[in-house]
Amino acid sequence: MLFGEVYFCAVDADGNGCSFINSNYMGFGSGVIPKGCGFTLQNRGANFSLEKGHPNELQGGRRCFHTIIPAMLTREGSLVATFGVMGGFMQPQGHVQVVSNMIDFGMGPQQALDAARICIGSGDEPWEDGEIACEEGITPATLATLRGMGHGVSGVAGIQRLTFGKGQIIVKNGAVLSGGSDPRADGMAIGCV
Repeated sequence: MLFGEVYFCAVDADGNGCSFINSNYMGFGSGVIPKGCGFTLQNRGANFSLEKGHPNELQGGRRCFHTIIPAMLTREGSLVATFGVMGGFMQPQGHVQVVSNMIDFGMGPQQALDAARICIGSGDEPWEDGEIACEEGITPATLATLRGMGHGVSGVAGIQRLTFGKGQIIVKNGAVLSGGSDPRADGMAIGCV
């Protein structure tokens, strides 16, 4: 399945942050091209359901599961980081893993993005029915532990690592900014003075 996603984040000299994801979604969007525009319209609502009682039923006042989630971390009303991890159903999983790497394990932004990830299958990947895909770099002991707990586990390496998403981060610590860009994609972290 093809997805057309672009992510960027920025922080200006005044400490204002922006986190932005643009995604056409499945098959590069709806296939509808506005006359004279040269781009397709998105179909991001594809995972919502109008079926009563469905776990992702679209209804007023409810936040349905969605995978277009540019993010910012704040502490006491101040910006700590602006970040995003693209990758379909990996997005929420990637966000949690990257934030946990920074907060729980004290990693810097580049380290947090470089760290090996896991992905619980959504039915759209080669590993169906909730099997856990483990990226190259997850230890054999961890794989054995997961299998011992009854989980289906597959190792993923090479180009298939794109399954684990791709992200960027800018962390703001006072006046100091530090950034990271995911090695699974072709982005980059740049700074301007």
